[in-house]
Amino acid sequence: AKMDKTVIVRRDYLKYVPKYKRYERRHSHIPAHNPPCINATENDVVRIAECRPISKTVSFVVIEKLEK
Repeated sequence: AKMDKTVIVRRDYLKYVPKYKRYERRHSHIPAHNPPCINATENDVVRIAECRPISKTVSFVVIEKLEK
């Protein structure tokens, strides 16, 4: 199956909008390799790190699970 050992990490951040002098919430999706030793599941908070390209889209790897 496709996307085995891969997770999509959602990164939430704030972007400043100068015109309104306020922040807006944004997010980005980062595909990351999920090694069998970590085996992160849905809704896990994880730490990722940049690495060599593993595939066309995957250039990050999950290095630890922080919380459920």
